[in-house]
Amino acid sequence: MNQTTQDPASPPPAKPKGIPWRPLVLLAAVAAVMILAYLFDAGQKIQSLRDWIHGLGVWGPVAFVLIYAGATLAALPGVALSAVAGGLFGALVGIITVSIGSTLGAGLAFLAARYFARSSVESWLAGNQRFQKLDHMVERQGAIVVAISRLVPIFPFNLLNFGFGLTKVPFWTYLLYSWICMLPGTILYVAGFDAIFTGIKEGRVPWALLAVVAAMAVLLFFIIKKARQRLREDE
Repeated sequence: MNQTTQDPASPPPAKPKGIPWRPLVLLAAVAAVMILAYLFDAGQKIQSLRDWIHGLGVWGPVAFVLIYAGATLAALPGVALSAVAGGLFGALVGIITVSIGSTLGAGLAFLAARYFARSSVESWLAGNQRFQKLDHMVERQGAIVVAISRLVPIFPFNLLNFGFGLTKVPFWTYLLYSWICMLPGTILYVAGFDAIFTGIKEGRVPWALLAVVAAMAVLLFFIIKKARQRLREDE
């Protein structure tokens, strides 16, 4: 009985591509937010919270920035706060507050890992294969890894904040690259949630906001595609 053997020099057969699940998960998450917002009258609750924040005057956005930075330092998910920012302040001010808060929190986590809680963070990340891969990439490629890892979701956000503090990346380089490369996602999330809450509250389609969200989604698609290509070349 004859058996066919594969030439060792020939490349392995390509694996069939599966269903692109990430876009489906994103669409499902947006649909879930819209349904829950409608069921729990989120528009009215956001309006009440907005009145309280506005009652603080100029300190309202400052308070939100500090809350966001503290949540980031505590390794809490920031998507919910980004959604709240879109409902509280609208797209423009919301993007500014979230951008400052997330960058400040990422910087504090970096400093905590590098100078104040190094042993605890090392214990937390000990044996984490993703962190070992991140550390190896930084050693080979340097600061560009900060930009790529912020754009391509191959590492958890909180792991990046603390993990980079254990690498040799300079603090200000890390902070600058993080701010720039987190900004497109911040715009997409905050403007997107602002569009959702505006549509629910006012009963109209906010076409301008949707255009911004669509444009940023397309831009992010091509940026991430290019970043993935650079990542494959590095590997």
